[in-house]
Amino acid sequence: MTRQVLLFIVLLFIRSVYGQISYSIPEEMSKGSLVGNIAHDLGLQPKRLSSGKARIYTRDSDEYIELNRERGVLLVKERIDREALCRRATPCALHFQIILENPMEFYSVAVQITDINDNAPTFEKSEMKFKISESATLGAIFVLKRAADLDVGTNDLQRYELKPTDNFVLKLQTKADGNKIVEMVLQKPLDREKDEQISLVLTAVDGGEPQMSGTMLIVITVLDANDNAPVFTQPTYKATVTENSPKGTFVAAVKASDADHGSNGKVTYSITNTLDNVLEVFDVNEENGEVTSIGNIDFEDSRNYEINLLASDEGGLTHSCKLIVDVTDINDNKPEINIMSKSNVISEDAKLNTVVTMINIEDKDSGENGDVKCYISENIPFTLKASTNDFYSLITDSDLDRERSSEYNITVSCSDEGVPSLSSSVTLTLQISDVNDNAPVFERSAYEAYIVENNTPGLSIFTVKAGDADWKQNARVSYILEDSSVNGVPVSSFVSVSADSGVIHAVRSFDYEQIKDFHFRVKAQDGGSPPLSSNVSVKILIQDQNDNPPQVLYPVQTGGSLVAEMVPRSADVGYLVSKVVAVDVDSGQNAWLSYKLQKATDRALFEVGLQNGEIRTIRQVSDKDAVKQRLAVIVEDNGQPSRSATVIVNVAVADSFPEVLSEFTDFPHDKEYNDNLTFYLVLALAVVSFLFITCLVVIISVKIYRWRQSRILYHSGLPVIPYYPPRYSDTLGTGTLPHVYNYEVCRTTDSRKSDCKFGTAGSQNVLIMDPSSTGTMQRIQSEKSILDEADSPLEVRLSVYNP
Repeated sequence: MTRQVLLFIVLLFIRSVYGQISYSIPEEMSKGSLVGNIAHDLGLQPKRLSSGKARIYTRDSDEYIELNRERGVLLVKERIDREALCRRATPCALHFQIILENPMEFYSVAVQITDINDNAPTFEKSEMKFKISESATLGAIFVLKRAADLDVGTNDLQRYELKPTDNFVLKLQTKADGNKIVEMVLQKPLDREKDEQISLVLTAVDGGEPQMSGTMLIVITVLDANDNAPVFTQPTYKATVTENSPKGTFVAAVKASDADHGSNGKVTYSITNTLDNVLEVFDVNEENGEVTSIGNIDFEDSRNYEINLLASDEGGLTHSCKLIVDVTDINDNKPEINIMSKSNVISEDAKLNTVVTMINIEDKDSGENGDVKCYISENIPFTLKASTNDFYSLITDSDLDRERSSEYNITVSCSDEGVPSLSSSVTLTLQISDVNDNAPVFERSAYEAYIVENNTPGLSIFTVKAGDADWKQNARVSYILEDSSVNGVPVSSFVSVSADSGVIHAVRSFDYEQIKDFHFRVKAQDGGSPPLSSNVSVKILIQDQNDNPPQVLYPVQTGGSLVAEMVPRSADVGYLVSKVVAVDVDSGQNAWLSYKLQKATDRALFEVGLQNGEIRTIRQVSDKDAVKQRLAVIVEDNGQPSRSATVIVNVAVADSFPEVLSEFTDFPHDKEYNDNLTFYLVLALAVVSFLFITCLVVIISVKIYRWRQSRILYHSGLPVIPYYPPRYSDTLGTGTLPHVYNYEVCRTTDSRKSDCKFGTAGSQNVLIMDPSSTGTMQRIQSEKSILDEADSPLEVRLSVYNP
């Protein structure tokens, strides 16, 4: 008992070289029972199961095992009945896969279900009746119905017991294929007169702990003289049937003969299978032994059937044989495509051989009918790679580019090798996510725009446009004006660019005469991380407006000009008198000038060239023509509207220069100019004279002050100590200065506010040692202050002589 329980509790862990994890658990475990620590056994961290969204993939519709990601263990999800799951097949195991993502992995897991003794042996019928002739010979064999035990192994049926054993003993016969036949052997002759009916109890006992058993009542009616049993013509029959054969299809015919006559020689046939579904699929004709199909024959459910047949006569004598029916497969199942795990989105920078989807292929047919080959659409950057048997991985086999294709509809088609071939397909939709791998591209390689001068600041000039092949934020383009300068001035003081729209605005009003064109660069930058950018050159050309009138260069117009062009009286027709020279700083037709004679003293004497401004005579000059001729020439440009300038040309019709002077001094504007000039000359002379007299007075005053100062010191009688400037010494060794020393002091206007002051050596030559002579000292200081208050520019030369 203890050994059996321990066998059920201990979990056996085996990791095969093919990567399969195996566990063993007993059946009938309660829900939530531990199957095994899958994380530990696979060498994974429990958090990997959570991050990888681990799950169980199984082909079966019923799931008996569940995965606890947090604990990393496998638990019993539903109660497992080994007999319902596998019938008598051994070993009985559940097969499934553990699927993980990011990256994709899968592991195969097998959980073997071990048997416990939860089923007692049972007989198909609770009672079996025999009619046995009393003439039955000793050793006559009577085949009994076998008991069925759904358990396997030691828990299966082990032995039979027959009680009482007065006339019959139990005999078990094991055939070559391992099947056992339960026979009842007559060991003591029957006596109908003594016992007309005999009741026996057949007990079937299994080997489990505790043991379980089942019973069947055997009722024997003793008959007279049937001493021959039926005999089959061969112990084993074989037949072949094609799957999906219609009901009523003939399978085979068995034959048994009985040497008896009459009712004792009449044989009936029956099928004795109890544990499988043979009785649901086949039936035998009781009279002729023909076996036919009564149910659906499916190769995928069972590839062969073993039918146990029994021949019985009226006397109760029997004989058995076996019919083996092989099922022939036909290609009646399409390949099944099961998506184990897939990614709906993949980045366009995914590396080669990145797993996108894992697929399991299953075809229930066998042989060539079950050989499946899969393929996908061509001309796509993916390929289908076989991982293991019936497992495929859809992987990338070339670089992805979302800008070339943002979505792929991948059709996976699978076909078997049957005739005719069956196929199935599934379509996978895969989105390609964007990465910032494309820089903005301008619509043009360079831009050139025009703007008319004298524009309004803030005027929109034109728009630059760049496109980005990426998506969403990676394709959001911003425009930036790159730093540069135009003639030393930052370009940002000329134009600005809108970051969102790329519209370029004029920051200032332009003047064609100052700047005719300028260049700058605009950068387009996307919103990716890191951002990508490109730039383009932009040239702005300023267009001229007629905003400048013509400027006359010759003749020069001055208020007091006495310049006149002289025409001799002998001049012929067409004589070139003068030429008006003018320019216009505008350009184009705005600078095309034309010349016209607006006014003239004698319009019949002169004409002006329309294009060249040349003034010529149009007739012969006569003595009657006035000497003084005044011409007003107007110069007009070709702008719209046009601008003009007027110039006065004085022409003298004379043969000598004195004659010209006498005539032109009478011009009113010349006389006015001479009067003004005389006034300015008189004013300038008066100012210069005043300045000269002022300087002279100041110089004389300084001389007088110096002379008085020296006389006062000389007559005071005070002891005098001569003072020598620090940089001078007595070169003659006499202790006196026999030479004259000059000190030059220069003062400027407003010298009182400057740092330049008279040196003390220039204003004091002696040191007075008598402290009582305060009056003399005060007088000297006052004289010195008078000298310091002088404001006008002067140069004072002080001569100090020491006698």
